[in-house]
Amino acid sequence: MSETTAPVTTAAASATSAPAAGRARAARIALRTLTVLLALFYGVASALPKLIAHPSAVESFDTIGWGSAAMYVIGALELAGGIALLVPVLSGVAPIALSALMAGAFVVQMSYFDGENAATPLILIVPLALLAWTRRRSNADLVRLVKRRV
Repeated sequence: MSETTAPVTTAAASATSAPAAGRARAARIALRTLTVLLALFYGVASALPKLIAHPSAVESFDTIGWGSAAMYVIGALELAGGIALLVPVLSGVAPIALSALMAGAFVVQMSYFDGENAATPLILIVPLALLAWTRRRSNADLVRLVKRRV
C-alpha cells in the first residue's frame, strides 16, 4: 500500500465521533435506568399489593366485582411484565404487553372509579412506548427464536 492510499486518521476526525459516542452511551444508560425503574415499579409497587392481597387491592377488585382471582392474575401479569423488561429477548414485547395492561387499567379507572387515578396508566404508557420503540429489534430476535423452536 502506498502512502497516498493509506487511510488518514486525524485527531479532528476522532474528536467529532467522541461526543456522539458519549451521547449514545448516555442514552443507553438512561434507557437502562428507565427500564430498571419501570421493572421495580411493576414488580414492587403494582404487583406486590395484588399478590399479597393488600386490603386496598382487595377493596378495589371487590368494587369492580372481579374478585380475588382477577386480582392475582393481574398481579402475576404485572410481575411477569416487570421481569420481562429486564430479559433482553423479551425487552421489546414486554413494554407492549404492559401498555395493553395499562390501557385496560385506564378503562377500568374511568368506568368504575370515575377517573380518580386514570392519569397514572396514561403516564406509564409514555415511557413504555419509548422502551418499545427503542427495543423493537429485540422483537425480531424473539420471532426468529420462536420460529426456530417451532
